[in-house]
Formats: sequence, structure tokens, C-alpha cells
Amino acid sequence: MSIRSGELVTILGVKWNFVPKFIKSLQVRIVLLLSICTVLSCLFMKGVVLESYTQRTVSVRTAEIQNQCTILSNQLISSNYLEDTDSEIINAELSQLSNTYNGRVVVIDDEFRIVRDTYNLQEGKTIISEDVVKCFRGEQVSRYDEVNRYIEVATPVKSEDGKTVLGMMLVSVSTDSIRDNVQVLESRAEIAAVTISVICVILAVFIGKLLVHPLNRMSRSIQEMEGGYRDNYLHENAYNETKEISDAFNKLWDRYRMLDASREEFVANVSHELKTPLTSMKVLADSLLAQPDAPVELYQEFMGDLSEEIERENKIINDLLELVKLDKKGANLHIGVTNINDLVERILKRLRPLAKRRNIELVFESFRPVMAEVDDVKLTLAVTNLVENAIKYNKDDGSVQVALNADHKYFYLKVADTGIGIPKEDTEHIFERFYRVDKSHSREIGGTGLGLSIARNAVIMHRGAIKVYSEPGEGTTFTVRIPLTYITK
Repeated sequence: MSIRSGELVTILGVKWNFVPKFIKSLQVRIVLLLSICTVLSCLFMKGVVLESYTQRTVSVRTAEIQNQCTILSNQLISSNYLEDTDSEIINAELSQLSNTYNGRVVVIDDEFRIVRDTYNLQEGKTIISEDVVKCFRGEQVSRYDEVNRYIEVATPVKSEDGKTVLGMMLVSVSTDSIRDNVQVLESRAEIAAVTISVICVILAVFIGKLLVHPLNRMSRSIQEMEGGYRDNYLHENAYNETKEISDAFNKLWDRYRMLDASREEFVANVSHELKTPLTSMKVLADSLLAQPDAPVELYQEFMGDLSEEIERENKIINDLLELVKLDKKGANLHIGVTNINDLVERILKRLRPLAKRRNIELVFESFRPVMAEVDDVKLTLAVTNLVENAIKYNKDDGSVQVALNADHKYFYLKVADTGIGIPKEDTEHIFERFYRVDKSHSREIGGTGLGLSIARNAVIMHRGAIKVYSEPGEGTTFTVRIPLTYITK
């Protein structure tokens, strides 16, 4: 199996190095994780139990030997055994102690001379070691040598008053019997561990299926929804997590359906808007073809109408192209420091002739000089559409007030007119493409229904916000807020 460096797989919140693709299944991950945890737990418990048993057995064995040595040391003093080792009773008890624990008993007098050795190997020899020295100081010493497998106990033989150390007993006991018991326990523990592991794997498979089943149901439901076989929502509440996923998916599904409906409506609107001028042009052309001897004046009138329809078609196409550009979410923004006061004044100068035709007054109120990081082309597009709409949907002899202000973070642009206003139920839809409050009036003044969508997209590209306030018959006010410094995400 090849391992790609740096790639990790997360199994139930735990990051693992890259593993085969089949382990990416949640059910397999659950089984694998529980199995590994079970094996590790069994190995840990096995080690803890065996170690505890060994330590406990050694401790008990050491305590037993120390008790036997204490009893025998008292008998050694009462029988003066350190001076005369011919006592059959004491020798028998020493031999019995040696045989009982499969060990060796050595009796040492106060001159460090071995007076009795149950193995008859070193009698009469002198022995000096760290344990012997400690014992002659009155300490009772015990030591367990795990490598060589024996327990050694050194017990002082004191005088009857307990103040003077007259000698000592050194007992070395084999721990082979303890090792044999540990090996038996270890084999049984391995059998138990294998049995428990098998049971846990079976339980893990069952639990994995139980946990994954709601996810499988969700997957099937999503596939059915994707294939168009069902039109409802997810209702998987088996766990808190599946409920949260279902709720999030349902919100996404609502958003998708809304976007799909918006797309269908947009396509229908585009088709209708593009078809209307074409229909008019065809009617005009057919009328001219039906009158081969029509006077020049009629031809000129019809050609003028055709020119207007072509211009209308061209405006719709241009607005659509602008929307496509703006939908790229800032990919084509060209940010630079711009004097917003001069930009607004240029826009108003260009639109004054349009306002003058209906005697509409354009008023610009600037509270302070404003310099901001913007794309002046996109911002010009947004402001132009707002002011142009304020002129087109205004009343004759009305007014349009444009105000510019700023603080330390944003600049604010307000466009207020004295026009026909917008009903409350239409306010939340006016930024939608091709949406018109008054369709007949919009077509009379040449609107495409795309101007506010273009303005909104341009403002959003600058990380800004646009809002509308309106009352029918009292006019409409648009407010725009844009950061002075362009915010990159």
C-alpha cells in the first residue's frame, strides 16, 4: 500500500495517515476504530493484571519468608545456634524452610562467617555485601530480582533484649513457580482477549450499521430528490447531528428551488423582453411590405419606429451584458483612489439634459470631500442607474436630491426623488431582474427592469450595501454605503 505524504483521513474525529479507499466508509471506520480500541484495551488490561498479580504474589511470598525468618531467628538465639550448629531441631526447620520455598538458607554469625548453609556450599566462609552490612545495622532487607527470578530476604538475629545484632539469616527463594503461574494466566488472558475482541467486532459491525443507517436513508432521499422522483424535504431526526444536517440541507434545497425558479423566470423574462421589440419590428416591416406604394412619409415614420425598437433591443442586450460582467463577483474590478465628489458631479452633468426635458431639478449636496478606493466605472454605472431611475419615475416639475457624506470608515450616497413611489409589497422585489412595479409605465419610459439589479450588483462588488425607502405618491429614497478602503476577502 502506497502512502502519500501529508494526506490524512479523519475517522470519527481522529486524524490517521492515508489509508485505502474502502476505509473511507464510515461504517468500516467505526468497526476499525472500535476493534483497535478493544484490542488495545485488552492488551493494556492484560499487562496491568499480570503485573499486579506478579507484584502481589512476590509481596506475599516475601512477607511469608520474613515471618518465618523472624520466628527462626528467635529460636536461633534461645538454642545458642550461632555457637553450636548441632541442634537437629533447628537444622530440620532450616531444611524445611529451604525445601518449602525451593530456596537456600544461610546463617551468618557476628564475624560475617557462614555457620550454616542448607546447600552445604560455603560453610565457614566469610561473606560481606551491602545487604549483609545493612542487616547487621538492624535493618530487615528484602529484594526481588526479576531478571534472575529470585527473592532475597536478610533478617537480623538479635539478642533477647533486641538491642544487639548477633548474626543474620539470608534466604534466597526461587520465583519459578510465580513465573509458571503468570504464564498460565497470560495464556488464559490471551484467549479471553481474543474472545472479547471477536465479540466487540461483531458488536461494532452492528453498531456501525445502526449509526450509518440514517445517513444511508438521507443519501437515498437526496438521490431521489436529485433525480426528480420526490419533491419533499429531509426529515431525518435519528440523532442531533442528522437533524442539523437535514435542516441545513432543507435550507439549501429551498435556496436551490428559489434560484431555479428565479432562473426560469429570468429566462422567460429575457425571452419576453427580447421578443417584444422583435415582434414590433416584424409588424412594422410586414406593414411596409404589404404597402409597396406607401408614401415616403409613411416609410420615414415606420423606419423611425424601427430605429426606436432596435435601440430598445440594444439597450436590453447591453444591460444584460453588464449584469453578466457584474456577476463575476469582483474578478474584473479595477480599484483605484477616486474623488467621489467629482464622479457624482460628472454623472449629474450628463443626466441634466434628461431631467430638463420634464423640468426636473437636480440638486447635489456634498458635506465634505470624499476620496475612496473604488472601481470608478462600476460605481458610475450604479449611480447613473439610480439617478436615471429617479428622473424617469419622477413627476413633471419634480426634483431629485443627491447627497454625499462620509465618516471615518464609509461614504454614504443618497438619491431621493419626488416621484410616484413604490408600494410596500413591491419594495423587496425591486432589485430583481426585469421586475417592474408598473409594467405599462416602465415600457412607456423605456425601462428594461435591469437598472436596479445592475446598481445593486455594483454596490455589492464594493462590499457595500444599498437600501430603499418609499411611500406611494411621496417619492423614493435610495441609500448607498460603501467602504472608503476596499475590503479584500
